[in-house]
Amino acid sequence: MNLEYFIAKRLIRGGADKISISAPIIKIAIVAIALGIVMMLIAIATGNGLKIKIREKVTAFNGHIQIYNFDNNNSDVSVVPVSLEQDFYPEFNSVEGVAHVQAVASKGGVIRTENTFEGIITKGVGKDYNWSVLEEYLVDGKLPEYGGELNSQVLMSRIMANRLQLKTGATFFAVFFKDDANKIPNQRKFEITGIYDSGLEEIDEITLFVDIRHIQRMNKWEPNQVGNFEVFLDDFDAIEEKTKEIYGKTLSDLDTENIQNKYYKIFEWIGLFDFNTALIIGIMIIVAGINMITALLVLILERTQMIGILKALGSSNWSIRKVFLYNATYLIGIGLLWGNSIGLGIIWIQSTFRLFRFPNPKEYHIEYIPVHIDFWTVILLNIGVLLLCLLMLLLPSYIITKITPVKAIKFE
Repeated sequence: MNLEYFIAKRLIRGGADKISISAPIIKIAIVAIALGIVMMLIAIATGNGLKIKIREKVTAFNGHIQIYNFDNNNSDVSVVPVSLEQDFYPEFNSVEGVAHVQAVASKGGVIRTENTFEGIITKGVGKDYNWSVLEEYLVDGKLPEYGGELNSQVLMSRIMANRLQLKTGATFFAVFFKDDANKIPNQRKFEITGIYDSGLEEIDEITLFVDIRHIQRMNKWEPNQVGNFEVFLDDFDAIEEKTKEIYGKTLSDLDTENIQNKYYKIFEWIGLFDFNTALIIGIMIIVAGINMITALLVLILERTQMIGILKALGSSNWSIRKVFLYNATYLIGIGLLWGNSIGLGIIWIQSTFRLFRFPNPKEYHIEYIPVHIDFWTVILLNIGVLLLCLLMLLLPSYIITKITPVKAIKFE
């Protein structure tokens, strides 16, 4: 092996010390591998970044899993209340991986102003609500405080505020209809404390955050009755497993639903990112492999005399093939080194400065292109590219076995 490595090293140096036919082709092959790994890293980072960012937004407004009364029948508004006196509230100790549990309630209504009106779903939250997941979406004002006495503070979306022509600090009236159409509807006056913008129009255009006690009073519920519970998990990938486990740990009159089922259209859409990423990786590996095959064939053709001399000296076909495969590994390594340096550099710049943005943010629910890639993904990608390229080179290296020493030494 040491002799084969030495010959391969001399072969590389020989190609670098003089102008040869293979020199520009080898450079092209290295560039192809470098560009390929750059494209693959960017494809993986942007695909993962988009998936993580979009599901974080959906989770921020709904939790990972919702627990509600069976009689609500997946309604967007709370019809039948659930008691706060549950074994899993406020701490879900019987299931591992649960980060937080919070109680909420929802009620439909209409906001009316002098010029217009908007239909809304008011989301009532209390002092146990985890505002930290919404802080990054706050664009004006401050988050409401519901820990003390009942107040009229609300958090409104930018879309809703623009349609109603309202700003932070403005007050408005909201009307909430009762189950019995003959009864006089409830009316509440609210003040806009803060304005948020998550980029998810499906949520932003209807969701208004209020003190849960308003909904409890309008529905004539007891202070210990809420609409449903939102459960946050430590690991999103365990959502299906935890949904089943949580369902088994709750009472028989309670049902569970995770956000993948509730917003299945969004998650089906972001699931396509994996297919697109795999397609890009496949194409780039094929392109890089073809370039390396071309470079290897030209290198073999250029070194035909050397192959003949080595065979005349008693070298086996496989030992000579390994010389060229070692050389190819070195060239692939150079391409991977440059590709990783450039690709990871671009990803770091985008993650830090967010230079690249979507031309139409509404389509992707986010203004800038998010990126995310982990260490082991980079390592596995590089190992995979190296092994697949070498496997693709095994067949063309077989041509060495067809070269005879006599004809090879006379070859010019």
